[in-house]
Amino acid sequence: MVPRILVIDDAKSIREVFSVLLGDRGFQVAAAENGRQGLEKARLFEPDVVLLDMNLPDVPGLEVLAGLRELKPGPEIIIITAFGTIRNAVEATKLGAYAYLEKPIDNDELLLNISRILEIRNLRRQVETLRSELTSRYRFSNIVGTSGRMNSVFQLMEKMSRVDGTVLVSGESGTGKELVARAIHFASPRKDGPFVIVNCGAVPRDLIESEFFGHVKGAFTDARSDKTGKFELANTGTIFLDEVGELSQDAQVKLLRALGEREIVRVGGTKTVPVDVRVIAATNKDLEAEVASGNFREDLYFRLAVLSLRLPPLRERTEDIPLLVEHFVRKYARELDKNVLAFAPGALTRLGGYGWPGNVRELENVVYEAMVLAEGEWVTEAALPARLRLTAAAAESGRPPGPGPSGSLREEVQCVAERRERELILEALRQAGGSRTRAARTLGVSRKTLFNKMAALEIRWPE
Repeated sequence: MVPRILVIDDAKSIREVFSVLLGDRGFQVAAAENGRQGLEKARLFEPDVVLLDMNLPDVPGLEVLAGLRELKPGPEIIIITAFGTIRNAVEATKLGAYAYLEKPIDNDELLLNISRILEIRNLRRQVETLRSELTSRYRFSNIVGTSGRMNSVFQLMEKMSRVDGTVLVSGESGTGKELVARAIHFASPRKDGPFVIVNCGAVPRDLIESEFFGHVKGAFTDARSDKTGKFELANTGTIFLDEVGELSQDAQVKLLRALGEREIVRVGGTKTVPVDVRVIAATNKDLEAEVASGNFREDLYFRLAVLSLRLPPLRERTEDIPLLVEHFVRKYARELDKNVLAFAPGALTRLGGYGWPGNVRELENVVYEAMVLAEGEWVTEAALPARLRLTAAAAESGRPPGPGPSGSLREEVQCVAERRERELILEALRQAGGSRTRAARTLGVSRKTLFNKMAALEIRWPE
C-alpha cells in the first residue's frame, strides 16, 4: 500500500513544495490550508504521516495535534514551524508528536524522519498481524475433537484461561500438551505477553539453573557474557515447562523457590529480579507416583498442580479420528500441493482399528506419509504404513502379529503385509472388470506402480 502523507500549512508555496518533493518519491500526498480542513481531510484520507504547521490561521497547532491524536488509526505527526521554541517542542512531544522541525526545512532530514516513521509503522503492523495469527491459530476451536472426553477438556481450558493460576497438563507423548498450553495462554489476559518454552528434559542438568534464571558474565567457565533466563524473558506472559517430571532434585528446589517468591537471582549474581509470569507445566509421567517413589518433590507438585488437566490418549477418543484426518488432509494438501480430497472408507476403518501409541502426533505423521504416496484424490489402504495393514490383517485372522513357524517377526510382518496387498489388488481388479487403469485409480496409485506390484507379487489377471 502506498504511504499517505497529509500536509497542513497555510502557506501555499510550502504545500506545493512538499507535494512535489513527496510525490516524486512515490508517496500519496494531500494538503490542507487550515486546521479545520486538515482535521476533516485526515478523517477521510487516513494518512500515515501528517506534516503540521504550528501557526495556522483558524485553530492553534497544538489543538489540531490533539485532534489528530484522537483519530483511529492515528497518524504520526511531524511539527513544522518558523517560530520554534523549546516550550512548544516540549508541549508537542507531550501530545504525541514524533518530531519537531524548524523552517526552512532540510529535505533530507524530513525524508529521514518519514522513512523512520514508516519503518516503525510497518513493524507494528507485522507484530499485530503475527499476534492476530497466533491468537487465531491457537483458539480452542482449532484443537480438533468433538468427543465427550475432548468437550470436557475444552470446558476446563476455558475456565483455566480466565484465571492466573499455575496449570499442570498431563498426558502421553503426542497428545498435544504444548498446543493446549498455547491455547490457554492466547485466550488469557496475558495473551499480549510472551509465551516461552523450556524443554526440561533437553537441558543438561548443570545448565538448567542458567536456562531458568540466566547468569552474569564470569559465573562459570563458559559464561563469557550476561545471559537473560527464560523466566525473565517470559515476564508479563507465560512460561511453559515441558516434561517437568525430568527435572533433577536440585533443579526442583530452585524452581520451587522461584515459584514461591516470584523473583529470581541470576547464576553468579546477587541482585534479585522480580518476575511476573504464569507457569504452565506438562508431563507424560504420573507425578503422583513419582512423588510416592521419592523422585519428585511433593511441595513442588502441589505448587504446579494448582489447576490440573489430563489429555486423553487417542485410543480413548477414536471417534475423533475422522475429524483429525480431515484436518490434516486439508493442511497437507496445501503444503504438498496435491489434490487429495479425503481418506477412503476402508483406510479410515484401518485407522480406527489401530492402537496409536504415538497418539495424535503419530496420526498426523501417518496422514502425511499416506498423502505423499497417494496418487489420486482418495487415500486408500494401499498408501497406509505396513504396521497399520499388519495390525488389521492380524485382527481379521483372529491372532496377534508375531513370529510364525517360518521364522522371525520381520518375516511374519512381510508375509502378512504382502498377503493383504495381494488381496487389495485382486479386489480392485475385480471391481474394475480387469481394467488396470481403473484399478490403479481405486487404489490411489499410478498404473506403473500397480504393474510393478503385480509383478512383485506374481499376480496374473485373470487368475
